[in-house]
Amino acid sequence: MTITDIDTGTVNWNPEALDEILSDDEGRPVLFTNARILTMDPLIGAMVGADILFVGSLIVGVGPGIVTAAGDDNAIVVDGTGTTVVPAVVDTVALAGGRGSRSEYVATLTPGNTTDFLVVPDELADDVPSAVATLLSRPEQVRALVSAGRPVLWAGADVPGRAAAPETGIPDAEDLTGNPRVGVWIDRNDFLHQELTADGRYDETRGGRPHAYQGRYWIDGDRIDYLDDLGFWAYGAFQGDELHHAGYVMKLG
Repeated sequence: MTITDIDTGTVNWNPEALDEILSDDEGRPVLFTNARILTMDPLIGAMVGADILFVGSLIVGVGPGIVTAAGDDNAIVVDGTGTTVVPAVVDTVALAGGRGSRSEYVATLTPGNTTDFLVVPDELADDVPSAVATLLSRPEQVRALVSAGRPVLWAGADVPGRAAAPETGIPDAEDLTGNPRVGVWIDRNDFLHQELTADGRYDETRGGRPHAYQGRYWIDGDRIDYLDDLGFWAYGAFQGDELHHAGYVMKLG
């Protein structure tokens, strides 16, 4: 339900449903119903008067008629009448027709994909680009922005308790003393030796050439980001006992 406050121009949209979502500790399904849905999936396409059902970070159903089971599943129901739902993460290559097969499509509202979507009034969403433009230029008109199943924006305002965005700028180096990933990583052909030190610095030897690249690094989960002293950024990923970086597969020496 949408109510506009005449004095402030703000929109009060499904506040009870938002309260239910934020207070839910039982993992209840959430159903946005009776909306126009632009899935960006070439098989499913666009639908009017349709529903999108998700549980946590996973979309489990898209299409008309899902609302009939909402009571059976104890779902939280959000009335999407008059709104359009689009992917919040936009596959611009797909929008331009640059994907060769459906399996190449990413960021679609397809069952099994991540629950990232945007809800805007129909009149502001002729297509996916215009809906996204609404988020960027008129965020106060956004009915909902959902990321991994959690509301980020609702009725044009930040959702209380939403995740804080990372601070911008280059972070200070962490003290990585005792971190099991500190040490010298060597690729399978013994060409690349990459030393990660506890003060957040790296030093690469390539083909016997010492100090080929040096700089700073940061570890976030299984991701490692490098900022070379020359000024460029690079990336790697820890996979089990291996470090994958720029086509090299390394193990601790």
